[in-house]
Amino acid sequence: MSVQVKSNDDTSPAPVLIVQVWRGDKDGAFQTFEVPARANQTVLDVVTEIQRTQDETLSYRFACRVGMCGSCAMVVNERPRWTCRTRVDELEGGPLKLEPLRNLPIVKDLTVDMEPFFNKWRDAHGYFEPGENPPADFAVVEPSSPERQAVDEGIECINCGVCYSACDVVSWNEDYLGPAALNRAWTLVNDVRDRGQDARLTAVTGDAGCHSCHSHMSCTEFCPKHLSPTFSIAGLKRATSNKLWRRR
Repeated sequence: MSVQVKSNDDTSPAPVLIVQVWRGDKDGAFQTFEVPARANQTVLDVVTEIQRTQDETLSYRFACRVGMCGSCAMVVNERPRWTCRTRVDELEGGPLKLEPLRNLPIVKDLTVDMEPFFNKWRDAHGYFEPGENPPADFAVVEPSSPERQAVDEGIECINCGVCYSACDVVSWNEDYLGPAALNRAWTLVNDVRDRGQDARLTAVTGDAGCHSCHSHMSCTEFCPKHLSPTFSIAGLKRATSNKLWRRR
């Protein structure tokens, strides 16, 4: 085990894991806990054990425990991750250090307010627009079409917020729409059924839109599903530039 473990005397069957947990709001501090180190232990297992056996006031989120919902995301040893899919024995050395996701308001302890994140999803027009008179029948979207292939990865995003927490531009500019919202906009730009393209491309072109991305690739590096929001944002840059040139 590579994280810091404290050995006990011969009367204890298991070593103890040293865990530093953020407590309080943005002005809070770290609190140290000791948890039995177990085989195949995930970070979410550790947090759950602390809450259930040592401090029931510890606040955090989780739901599925199998990497489907993304609600358990936290900053673990300085990196945003899904805690349900992060095993303790795979982490770097030192104590296990747990913080709430960055770039979002802290509600309490390891829980953040996701409202700004989803508001930007809305501001990027990340919702399907059928138009005033949608067709009566289902549209046919060929899986092999260039538009569908362009967003084959992007549609797998579950909005866990890991990329948003890792984004350097959001850290500098709180108005920046962020990689998840822009990724969603890109998937809809390539949806042949959608009728809201002009408004969407306008929404992602402003000072807080796709052209503010510096392509640091942090969102792509940390995405637990190995998606590339950077690719999606590059696609939006091309689409918005093409729209501008068509107007001239």
